[in-house]
Amino acid sequence: MRRSLDNAGFDLFATDPEPVGSHTILSEDAFHKMIASERKRTERSHKPFLVMLLDLGEERLTNGSTGTLGKILDVLALSTRETDAVGWYKDGLVVGVTFTELDVQERRNILNTMLTRVSNCLQDSLSFEQFSQVSISFHWFPEEWGHGVPQRPGNPVFYPDLRTPGNRKSISGRIKRVMDIVGSVLALIVFSPLFLAIVVAIKLNSKGPAIFRQQRLGQFGKSFTFLKFRSMYVNNDLSIHEEFMKRVIHGQYEGKDGNGKKAVYKMKDDPRITKVGHFLRHTSLDELPQFINVLKGDMSLVGPRPPLAYECQQYDLWHRRRVLEAKPGITGLWQVNGRSRVRFDDIVRLDLHYVRTCSLWLDIQILLQTPRAVFFGHDAF
Repeated sequence: MRRSLDNAGFDLFATDPEPVGSHTILSEDAFHKMIASERKRTERSHKPFLVMLLDLGEERLTNGSTGTLGKILDVLALSTRETDAVGWYKDGLVVGVTFTELDVQERRNILNTMLTRVSNCLQDSLSFEQFSQVSISFHWFPEEWGHGVPQRPGNPVFYPDLRTPGNRKSISGRIKRVMDIVGSVLALIVFSPLFLAIVVAIKLNSKGPAIFRQQRLGQFGKSFTFLKFRSMYVNNDLSIHEEFMKRVIHGQYEGKDGNGKKAVYKMKDDPRITKVGHFLRHTSLDELPQFINVLKGDMSLVGPRPPLAYECQQYDLWHRRRVLEAKPGITGLWQVNGRSRVRFDDIVRLDLHYVRTCSLWLDIQILLQTPRAVFFGHDAF
């Protein structure tokens, strides 16, 4: 098994596997890296893999082959293949196993077979009290293999690397949050007279509230109330936008940019948009209430745009990372690099590039370039 782990592209054994009796178990850090590696492989190949988690609850594990952990590892050795990796998902509490190269035609039988085999072996090896504390769960990646269309863009089980950022990212995250608070407060103060003027204009132009509220997905797929100045008539047909975004995401709605290359464009002559709404969208003034979202912590000044739930359901596997790896923002790399003049895949690549290279200086650069993109660019969709 060491050979297959070494081929994952990093040294999983920087921390040696923990010996337990005659068995070894990967450390929490190494097992998390294994899951992240398999997840990224599946994003490219679309070949599913399975993670089994054994949560021991109050039955804390003891060392030695005669302890609970030793007995569980004995069971796993009998129930799994040599190529299946066993490690700590949560140190001392949850043991995990990754299963790869599975027969996709037999996925419905795999869970039943594995659950029956592991449960029966555990019952034979553990006391009734020990067995009653153990809970077993199975998680497919991609999630569609196990539960149909996922309600969120990603099962947290497969993203432990994103939930436990390093010290450097933690510090930069605090600095970014301070900048978000200061920036949003200043923006709300500076633009407060404009807020009043826009509210009056919207009210005079059409019936309905001045502020449009919508449920969007933030980081890790957490839903939040997204704020904008209303630019459309009330009670309009939402299916128009849903169908449009479906085509955009799948690359079926494309025009040509100034260089003759394929590019995504905003819907033209949308009958749902009011006269004032056209102006607000062209100048991006409809986005001003999102500074309240930033102040509340739902969004950041800079980051990927927050999607609607039905948009995420159309995402390819690798698209989901734009939602999972960063807090959504008011502006970002793709807004200052052509806005609606790039394909959706290019938008996601720019978002992921931002996540990889994120820094205070990069945020400042994007913020400084945003006004130019707003006044001299094209509408965002």
